[in-house]
Amino acid sequence: MYHVTQLPNGLRLATVEMPHMASVSLGIWAAVGSRCEREPENGISHFLEHMLFKGTKRRSAAQISREVEGIGGYINACTSEEHTCYHARAHASQAATLMDVLSDMYLNPVFDRREITRERSVIKEEIAMTYDQPSQHVLELSDETLWPNQPLGRSIAGTERSLNRTRQRELAGFHSRHYVSGSTVVVAAGDIRHADLLHLAKRLAKRTPKGQRSEWFPAVQQQTQPEICLYTREMEQTQLALGIRTCSRHDPRRFALRLLNAVLGENMSSRLFQSIREEHGLAYSIYSTPNFYHDTGSLTIAAGLDTSNTQKALALTMTELRRLREKAPTTSELRRARDYLIGQLELSLESTENQMNWVAEQLLGFDKIIPPDQIKDRLHEVRPSDLRRAAQDFFQPDRLCLSLVSPLKNSCHLRKWLEF
Repeated sequence: MYHVTQLPNGLRLATVEMPHMASVSLGIWAAVGSRCEREPENGISHFLEHMLFKGTKRRSAAQISREVEGIGGYINACTSEEHTCYHARAHASQAATLMDVLSDMYLNPVFDRREITRERSVIKEEIAMTYDQPSQHVLELSDETLWPNQPLGRSIAGTERSLNRTRQRELAGFHSRHYVSGSTVVVAAGDIRHADLLHLAKRLAKRTPKGQRSEWFPAVQQQTQPEICLYTREMEQTQLALGIRTCSRHDPRRFALRLLNAVLGENMSSRLFQSIREEHGLAYSIYSTPNFYHDTGSLTIAAGLDTSNTQKALALTMTELRRLREKAPTTSELRRARDYLIGQLELSLESTENQMNWVAEQLLGFDKIIPPDQIKDRLHEVRPSDLRRAAQDFFQPDRLCLSLVSPLKNSCHLRKWLEF
């Protein structure tokens, strides 16, 4: 099902052969994201992603979209902390067109100064929209509080100041340094054979500059006690995010942590939802989500609630964290959490796009493809006591960071609730 070829220059090509599908999803991934940026460059990975849609030596911006949409296809891109992806989907018979367009974008951007000016304004509007959505703003504050004064804590989109510093020379230089063979992974999923992908990618493989994989700035942790970040603004509700620093994607405890998160707050059956939403009616929504990076990770609990309920909701949240530290979940809770995660994994991998994402993220994150069945096996190996151990390891005062976007003027009264 999975096929991988690494070329002598380090570029990797992978295929998920799904002959029962009519479509193909194709992605060109670069192992570069906001974690590769120095402070003055903040946001340049994301800026560069935008600029690759603004014209090449062969195509205008309009021609890029018209050529893919003209075959009934879809094209997009995304930037994260550790990688950037340019991807497209269409009928499998149009795989050559997708490869041609994506390769052209990846190799031959022109960085027209007028387009740079226009796109800078577009990204500034994106940043403004994030601040206009308190539920998104609080998540950025949470990352900033978990990892202060380092790339992992900075906004992927950058700031107005850093964007103003980013010009044609900076964009072209960043592209030439990071969009190289050792950082590049090409993945196709759908009705396509691996031999066909190797043939279609010949031009890309030949023309991608040779170079080593980009390096990330390591995560630094100097916290010794719970941290609180309050952003005061006039609004009716309070948005809360309790960030907990955890482990990297290479840590074997990540499987227990994924299950622990499912028990805690991943869905409507979870402890937090049942306690804070259903039993006490303190919040319309509350959830928790884990993130894993190369050398660290986080689990973030987020909620939107009436400001008068902030203290009580925080106290109940801490109660659930203490419960998990003190007593392992029941066998039935663990079974439900495992069945949920496995079911979600199986459903997600039904689509060509998700299969493409899965393989690329595995290759970029682990330098190999970990089959879904192996993930399921590892989840089945976890015992209730492993979840308690993970809670004891990670639910610690010096790992907690509380962020709020709220009409509150002071947060000192909340600190006492961040104790175990």
